[in-house]
Amino acid sequence: MDIKRIVRHLLATRGQVRRAFSRSTLMMIEKTIKASETAHVGEIRFAVEGALDGVPLFKGQSARARAIEVFSQLRVWDTQHNNGLLIYVLLADRAVEIVADRGIDAKVSAQEWNKVCHQMEAAFKQANYEGGVVSGVQAVTQHLVEHFPADGRSRNELPDKPVLL
Repeated sequence: MDIKRIVRHLLATRGQVRRAFSRSTLMMIEKTIKASETAHVGEIRFAVEGALDGVPLFKGQSARARAIEVFSQLRVWDTQHNNGLLIYVLLADRAVEIVADRGIDAKVSAQEWNKVCHQMEAAFKQANYEGGVVSGVQAVTQHLVEHFPADGRSRNELPDKPVLL
């Protein structure tokens, strides 16, 4: 057990999430996702969680494991072309994870997603949450445009609105 991590999660508040991801920041993220999805046929979801609680925290659940759970809960996998992608932020750990459905995962390596995650985490260390997420979505967009360019027929299958967990 990592005592420092547990304390950090137990002390995390909803207010900290709201300060980092204000209403205007969430609106900008949604706008950025909408704009991104006009350039490719991928589907992007963004979710932020302040902290883990209860059993997952005390069992040491990783941000990656939680991101996979959220990917499933938000049904990001439920797209016609298996082209859903989740950008997940666990604020107490300042961790970013990208989980891509099998259609995207077959085309873009985990190393590429890790680069995007690290760029976002660097921005978060500077308390630049909006800029970090916007640049992260833009980086994801470059990969999706390369491998899944817009075809003029795609429809928006998943909501663009960010999720606060």
